[in-house]
Amino acid sequence: MPPEGVDLEQLRPWFAAHVPDASGAPLGAHLIAGGRSNLTYVINDGGHDWVLRRPPLGHVVETAHDMRREYRVLSALHGTDVPVPEVFAFTDDEALIGSPFYVMQRVDGRILRTTEEMALLTPAEAQACSERLVDVLAALHTVDAAAVGLADFGRPDGFLARNVARWGKQWQANKTRERPALDELSRRLQAAVPPSGPPAIVHGDYRLDNTMVALDDPGRIVAVLDWEMSTLGDPLTDLGLFLVYWGGGAELSVLTAQGVADLPGFLTRDQIIGRYAAQSGRSIEHLDFYVIFAMYKLAVIVEGIQARFLMGKTLGDGFADMGAVVAGLSDQALELADRSEDTRLRG
Repeated sequence: MPPEGVDLEQLRPWFAAHVPDASGAPLGAHLIAGGRSNLTYVINDGGHDWVLRRPPLGHVVETAHDMRREYRVLSALHGTDVPVPEVFAFTDDEALIGSPFYVMQRVDGRILRTTEEMALLTPAEAQACSERLVDVLAALHTVDAAAVGLADFGRPDGFLARNVARWGKQWQANKTRERPALDELSRRLQAAVPPSGPPAIVHGDYRLDNTMVALDDPGRIVAVLDWEMSTLGDPLTDLGLFLVYWGGGAELSVLTAQGVADLPGFLTRDQIIGRYAAQSGRSIEHLDFYVIFAMYKLAVIVEGIQARFLMGKTLGDGFADMGAVVAGLSDQALELADRSEDTRLRG
């Protein structure tokens, strides 16, 4: 029985006509990633494997799950210094499986998702892995968007101010109770928007578990995954969010389950910042803003999850503590803002 979301009989002739090496043989499928994000399946014909990506089941906001956009950025980056799966075909014919989708190469590798998996790396492997993560991010931000056909991939002018305002609206729309710390953060961030450097291709959710490392070498990244939030904009938004996910001691302790910086061998927060600045050539003068903005965005996202939980629209466990996570994120972000050298962030 195939998983929900793919019709293998409909896909069989389409694969034979559009996907390299597809023979027309009967197809099999299994789901490898699902949930609130886009759905990812391995499709096979008994001799070859491919990966198919489609939006979540049910009604979705098209701009949030734009398959053509993901296909386009992956196509553009193939052959650059940013390792991405090769993409083979895209269709917006919803008659096949009920939504647009694209097909790409299945990459052999592993994703380090948990602290336990990361802790299995030797200190030397952990150092090599984290150094390569930073180098790949810097490489992405030095790709000439126009040269790879992505000059119109976003609206970089006014990117930061527009995003701060958008997330402020999200907070007002999603909040389930008053949270003065988030209101204050919104006010300070709007007042402290720094000038952006040259625009770049932004991944939008760059972190360790959105990359795949080689099976035999965790210091080699074989693929950067999950490009659904990519755009043209201010690349330091990627660095700020990456640092928040990375963690590091008491300063960034509430934020994610990863806490990579506290494991032996992985680069410290300061080492990441220094390596990124050296590799990218970009100024990190206003990095406080980007880190605090990332924490603010995460708090607003989690508040949205909390709102859906309170309305009975979530499935599974683990949602009851979302309100406490929002409080922790917003309080910690405000503490960082209070200590910033930027007087506007200090209010």
